[in-house]
Amino acid sequence: MTSNPAVHDSPDPSVAEHVQRYLATNGASGYREGGVTNLVLTHRGRKSGKLHRTGLFYGEDGDRYILVASGSSITHTHPQWYLNLVANPDVEVQILAERFTARARTAEGAERERLWKLMTALAPVYRSYEARSRRVIPVVVLERGSQ
Repeated sequence: MTSNPAVHDSPDPSVAEHVQRYLATNGASGYREGGVTNLVLTHRGRKSGKLHRTGLFYGEDGDRYILVASGSSITHTHPQWYLNLVANPDVEVQILAERFTARARTAEGAERERLWKLMTALAPVYRSYEARSRRVIPVVVLERGSQ
């Protein structure tokens, strides 16, 4: 994934600022944002092939990291980062100063329901997103790559 050194931050200025602050401080500023733990996710664009970076709330389930593809505001379409992960599931993750590769997949069925409950307990705002959305909000599982 690192063969293309140019990485494009989120087009949302507040998210881009959060990512830059997180990276500059190895998460000392930005790890705990919005009352929830955050990571920086680098993913490859499904159309452009370019690397993109965004900051996201995350939870933990054993040795796996859990994301919710809600978007920063209520929309009736999936966020671009999620669509990119579906097409290109190999990603890079930074949590505090630690960087590692991971593979993303969408949770389904009972696993999704269990992880949705975990994430809504960590970030109750997801419940209001769900109530106003016409889509099932995806729950993403990140599993570390081999070290």
